[in-house]
Amino acid sequence: MRYAELQVTTHFSFLRGASSALELFEKAKDLGIEAVGVVDRNSLAGIVRALEASRETGLRLVVGCRLDLQDGMSILVYPTDKAAYSRLTRLITLGKGRGGKDNCILHVEDLVHYAEGMIGMLVPDLADDACAVQMRKMAEIFGRRAYVALCLRRRPNDQMRLHDLSNMAAKFKVKTVVTNDVLFHEPARRQLQDIVTCIRNNTTIDDVGFDRERHADRYLKPPEEMERLFPRYPEALVRTMEIVEQCKFSLEELTYEYPEEALIDGMDAQQSLEQCVRDCIPIRYPEGLPQKVIRSVRHELDLIKEMDYAPYFLTVYSIVRFARSQGILCQGRGSAANSAICYILGITSIDPETNDLLFERFVSKERNEPPDIDVDFEHQRREQVIQWIYKTYGRDRAALVCTVTRYRAKGAIKDVGKAMGLPEDVTKALSSGLWSWSEEITERNVRELNLNPHDYRLVLTLRLARELMGAPRHLGQHVGGFVLTRSRLDDLVPIEPAAMQDRQVIEWDKDDVEALKMMKVDVLALGMLTCMQKAFDLIREHKNEDLDLAKVRQEDQATYAMIRRADTLGTFQVESRAQMAMLPRMKPRTFYDLVVQVAIVRPGPIQGDMVHPYLRRREGKEPVEYPTPELEAVLGKTLGVPLFQESAMKVAMVCAGFTAGEADQLRKSMATFKFTGGVSRFQTKLIEGMVNNGYTREFAERTFKQLEGFGSYGFPESHAASFALIAYASCFIKCHFPDAFAAALMNSLPMGFYAPAQIIGDARKHGVEVRPISVAHSRWDCTLEEIPGTDRHAIRLGMRQVSGLAVADAARIIAARIERPFESVDDVWRRSEVPAEALVQLAEADAFRPSFGLERRDALWAIKALRDEPLPLFAAAAEREQKAVAEQQEPEVTLRQMTEGHNVVEDYAHVGLTLREHPISFLRRDLAARRIVTCAAAMNARDKSWLCVAGLVLVRQKPGSAKGVMFITIEDETGIANIVVWPSLFEKRRHVVLSASMMAIQGKIQREGDVVHLIARQLDDLSGDLSALADRDTEFKNPSGRGDEFAHGSTGGGDARDRPSPNKVRDIFIPDLHIDTLKVKSRNFQ
Repeated sequence: MRYAELQVTTHFSFLRGASSALELFEKAKDLGIEAVGVVDRNSLAGIVRALEASRETGLRLVVGCRLDLQDGMSILVYPTDKAAYSRLTRLITLGKGRGGKDNCILHVEDLVHYAEGMIGMLVPDLADDACAVQMRKMAEIFGRRAYVALCLRRRPNDQMRLHDLSNMAAKFKVKTVVTNDVLFHEPARRQLQDIVTCIRNNTTIDDVGFDRERHADRYLKPPEEMERLFPRYPEALVRTMEIVEQCKFSLEELTYEYPEEALIDGMDAQQSLEQCVRDCIPIRYPEGLPQKVIRSVRHELDLIKEMDYAPYFLTVYSIVRFARSQGILCQGRGSAANSAICYILGITSIDPETNDLLFERFVSKERNEPPDIDVDFEHQRREQVIQWIYKTYGRDRAALVCTVTRYRAKGAIKDVGKAMGLPEDVTKALSSGLWSWSEEITERNVRELNLNPHDYRLVLTLRLARELMGAPRHLGQHVGGFVLTRSRLDDLVPIEPAAMQDRQVIEWDKDDVEALKMMKVDVLALGMLTCMQKAFDLIREHKNEDLDLAKVRQEDQATYAMIRRADTLGTFQVESRAQMAMLPRMKPRTFYDLVVQVAIVRPGPIQGDMVHPYLRRREGKEPVEYPTPELEAVLGKTLGVPLFQESAMKVAMVCAGFTAGEADQLRKSMATFKFTGGVSRFQTKLIEGMVNNGYTREFAERTFKQLEGFGSYGFPESHAASFALIAYASCFIKCHFPDAFAAALMNSLPMGFYAPAQIIGDARKHGVEVRPISVAHSRWDCTLEEIPGTDRHAIRLGMRQVSGLAVADAARIIAARIERPFESVDDVWRRSEVPAEALVQLAEADAFRPSFGLERRDALWAIKALRDEPLPLFAAAAEREQKAVAEQQEPEVTLRQMTEGHNVVEDYAHVGLTLREHPISFLRRDLAARRIVTCAAAMNARDKSWLCVAGLVLVRQKPGSAKGVMFITIEDETGIANIVVWPSLFEKRRHVVLSASMMAIQGKIQREGDVVHLIARQLDDLSGDLSALADRDTEFKNPSGRGDEFAHGSTGGGDARDRPSPNKVRDIFIPDLHIDTLKVKSRNFQ
């Protein structure tokens, strides 16, 4: 018997289905089902994944959707042609627009306008009066395309229910069809389906009741089983294939059309692009195009014309041109930096004359994929660019692609544990012991938490959490990938409002868009561009030097000397601990050295065993040999080591006779070989091609293995060069203008690798004076203040550092003091009209001490006397003269002041840093008594020395290429120490590693040139010593930088829901907030 399952819900229904599309399609094929109708609820988010599963299994996909209407009616709809599909996507867009994020509001009246060309299938529960009304509406709206689903509910009188529904359908001339309402692919997934139901309903498995499925029948069944279950309805079984034959629409029919772009009247897109290139040549090449570049431009223009990509280039050019007109710093990167045209148009900054570019890495005829240009903008002003795109192209033709937020280990443990009824402290303890997103909890981890590893509920929780990992939880918005279309975008895919105001996203992510060959424009945010722009502004204002990225002095030896010392904290790309460890070994002296430096500390070169050969050859410890001059021409700059993706492509072209397009296919196959094994089809061609060209088979096989080893992580040389430009510029500013650089970096947070405490500490080590937050002098941002008698400037910390303080309250304070300086806490409160809570936040940050000489407790005591409204009795009794209200006349008291150590704890709690002594310095006597040395002493100790060091934990990293090794950076009053923790020790002391704010490490020093590490043998948590600095039991809040993977995500980050939301960068840049024009109404209670 032939049968199609037309009611299948995947896990893209978000906490309803419990299986992926691929699992469902593979199982359906095994069972002999001929087609699968995917009907996720009010969404087409998973339909492209279903298409890919269909392609992989060869099983027919029937595109559909389940619509839950506001009157309680549920309908499955299937578009029969492309026009009907567009009506479906518009209908979902309409519902999402009404309902907002994660909601869809549709009425039965909406179906009247959109139902043409769709098959509609009612999903009833009982054959009652309400069902009769719904069936009549179905017949009116869908006519001969109306059906009603017959599905077993496994309840008493189920057969009678089916009989009544069948009779009612006959009465209204609606055809019946059998479905199984599939929620998972096999019976074993029943428990997980119950759990996701609990998560969706925010309840536990003990309390969920009949909200979960009442039976375990919601899995795929073979046609024979369906025939056995519905013996009285053979015609309803046959109609499954009838519907499949009517639904001739396939997603393959969707034709994406890029917007028509013609910047110059009377010219088409290609002519406009060529004219723009001619217009921009004098800017990039005042003396004319070099011959090498002329050849590149001609080649690129010919290929762009052939592929019809000119409109795409014009779009990106328009976006970049707008950003520059608004003074927004931007720069293209990625494979687009291989394009001479992108350089001439000002999109990228890599000069094709001085760099050997490979355009086919960017655009390839053989690959036949849309180009992908990534452009970075200042992260605090990118929203202006995004809104310009919406305004220019229209919200019906422009939207961001989504991102699929999937369950990771910590989130899965928390949600499954809650659904299983585990106490919150147990799930928190279990999840806090996880490092990476895919890590599993072992029996040993459970025992360490004093839990019973054989407890059935706990065992089941861990098993179900493993099954849930990787499942979609909800849709988010991509960091900046725009899809633009010539006609309505919602003819292709539903659009929904984003959580962020004034943004909208489509239901497909970047992989879905790529699968359907749709073009995407990436408008990305880069914090360092914000930092550089702010640094240039400060330098222009206070140093009288007009700098920008193009005017930064090149090949500055003082800058390279600083880089070789690894004095790069806060800079771009070369600031991580791994980069800092590599810099003294690489010893960069030229820009190309910096390009290699950016690329070499990556998983690709490390896993391809390229780092050590390159370093040995660079240091002269290993000879550089090239079997042929052709290979030397390709790999000469990288000493015979193929560090870049372009290197792999050129080796294939020069040594094995590949065409440029074939070489790019090789690169792409290497990028996915771990998942598809596709690289093997090139192995014979590469090896035999090299042998035929005179290379030994041994050398050819070694070359192939090397390329295979790093292919999936290869770094494009053009991308590395783009990043190296910004890396060099940031190092130059730090070297010559450390005060402006540190202030700009503070004003650009959140970004980068380090917390404010490390940034300010590093600036002070470079001789920069840093002044505390002051209500009398600080603005919102950190500012530069002249130091009398010198040409240097001090950094004044801005109110942005005060924990919890609103930017609007800070603006009112700044505006109020323009007229005259503040005289007291009461004066600040009255004239600025900020709430007393804002003053409390400032007092806790010690912002009144520099202004009025008030210690923390004195300022807080003074604020206690303030009320945002006076008590009625005192207000009535107040005299008309300007006298204090009686309630504010407090008796003078003498408060016991905080100790210096307590002040440091409060500084970290409310400012995130301290300008007082380092917290470890207060513990130094006690640490010395325990024979714990300083970080400086440890890093200067002899090789193989055994010692113990202690400090604040700054960074914890566990790179995927390090085979489980963890790298920790700690800090005390003398500097930092780099710690290496082997996997065995990490497992033994996992809780210490993941929870300690202050750690003591005992181990052995390992020296390799200028690089020093302490190999840990014992780890101890000293966080309690920090809390003891306060007068009371106060937890020390150690501010961690974004480089700390455990605290801030990355590969091993915690669940995002555990972390407080930082200021969103789009909330920081407020172009219309001018403090000088802000009207502040003073308080007057008389």
